[in-house]
Amino acid sequence: MFTGIVTDIGEVREVEARAEGLTRLTIACGYDPGGIALGASIACSGVCLTVVARGQDGNRAWFAVDAAAETLRLTTVGRWRQDARINLERALKVGDELGGHIVAGHVDGIATLTARENLPDMARLVFRLPADLSRFVAAKGSVAIDGVSLTVNEVADATFSVLIIPHTLAVTTLCALAVGDVANVEVDLMARYAARLLDRR
Repeated sequence: MFTGIVTDIGEVREVEARAEGLTRLTIACGYDPGGIALGASIACSGVCLTVVARGQDGNRAWFAVDAAAETLRLTTVGRWRQDARINLERALKVGDELGGHIVAGHVDGIATLTARENLPDMARLVFRLPADLSRFVAAKGSVAIDGVSLTVNEVADATFSVLIIPHTLAVTTLCALAVGDVANVEVDLMARYAARLLDRR
């Protein structure tokens, strides 16, 4: 589990295609390599991936993860190339501060940025969701975009807007998003379960 509070921005160092649709990605980061356990979960732009190797190259740590065909198909991971910058968050520990909202790292789909307004002290971003996800997003509710916990500002049909404060722009990759870019989206867990209960009725 995660909180949607990004703790580092990593860079993709290598993308290696492997057998049976598996892709191995090596990601440079600012974490202490001694504190990254094999088998640990790290949210990479919102996608929960398992560490299969780690080490250090000069003054920069790195870790490797494997992405299966389903992950490559349903998320932006399949579009990552060398030098791509991605948001990173280590898994939540018992007792940690829950600064954002509960994020599972199970991406629901890909959203497209349809509008961006750079305001004096923040940015207003408008995303279009796949039609089957729009019912899970509500004004003042929570959503994770590329692993960043955000509060929904307005909702209109299959689009929603968020306001990004200067700190979030400075410490995440959202600052670089341009109209037409895509991002991983995870809807709020409670909204998903509430909808499931209503469907069963």
